[in-house]
Amino acid sequence: MTTNSKNDLLTDDHITPIDFESIDGFPESHSWPQFDESLNKIQTRDLKDSLIPVIDLVSPNAKTLISQACETWGVFQVVNHGVPFELVKKVESESRRLFALTTHEKCKVLRSVDGATGYGSPKLSPFFDKRMWHEGFTIMGSCVDDAKVLWPHEYQRFCDTMDAYQNQMKLLIHNLLLMILEPLDVTQEEMNWAIPAHDSQSVLQLNSYPSCPNPSRAVGLASHTDSLLLTILNQCGIDGLEIFVEGLGWRRVPSVEGAFVVNVGDLLHIFSNAKFPAVTHRAMVNQSEHRISVAYFHGPPAESRLAPSSKFQKPCFKSLLVKEYLSLKYKHFFEALSLVRA
Repeated sequence: MTTNSKNDLLTDDHITPIDFESIDGFPESHSWPQFDESLNKIQTRDLKDSLIPVIDLVSPNAKTLISQACETWGVFQVVNHGVPFELVKKVESESRRLFALTTHEKCKVLRSVDGATGYGSPKLSPFFDKRMWHEGFTIMGSCVDDAKVLWPHEYQRFCDTMDAYQNQMKLLIHNLLLMILEPLDVTQEEMNWAIPAHDSQSVLQLNSYPSCPNPSRAVGLASHTDSLLLTILNQCGIDGLEIFVEGLGWRRVPSVEGAFVVNVGDLLHIFSNAKFPAVTHRAMVNQSEHRISVAYFHGPPAESRLAPSSKFQKPCFKSLLVKEYLSLKYKHFFEALSLVRA
């Protein structure tokens, strides 16, 4: 499957998901070649537990294990992370309540062509010829305006749940970045740049992958790397996430009860001077279950400067503003990292 340029005009067709309630059969618009990309040469296999570590954050060697996982894989799972189990389940329940609404109701909060929040198809859709078996809802800060449209008299529960979850994610991101960056011996100024602050960027993404009549020809979310520093994903008990491992091909990341998947994004890849790989990943679908996942993305202020840490003597990336890199990613997708190499 070839990728397109974002210079092609973005249209409503790239934003509005298919009406999963009313489709009859499997539409050609969503039918991907079975081996859809040059990356996809090897049949997907399950990851063994020993490959991608599940790290207990209260373990005395957690920092060492996280550092090793970032350097080796760019991804790991965490347990005993401090986020209340009841809240995690509430977020999943509220997400399912949202996606259970009719397509007509959900499209009342459809993301605008130049907008960032609301209901819609994946933002990477314009880069691909085929559509993805996915619908999503994006939150940045408060979601009260959209929630009032969806549930005029019952919006508070949704908002309170998402607000509480975002607060917990900020705390977890803070702790994770301390453990990831301290072994790099970064400066205090660089640490302050990375960890959550009032002007940091954060995105909460609710993902819905309805059961699919032909999952072998469908893709939930096409292969990509995340743009910001760090991502925390809850698979909500159903497998679907796959990562690409050089020399091994696509590997499924099993859903672990009570665990979050944590992965390195482009900005951390650049800041670590390519020491930490930005893992290429995708989401697949299944025929029997409606899969939900919840992703939280964290990044530094858009107006701040991005460059490899000053601790690296030979930086392999150029210095530029965070917003300049994100603009390159928005226009050039997979080529963005190569465009900022020194």
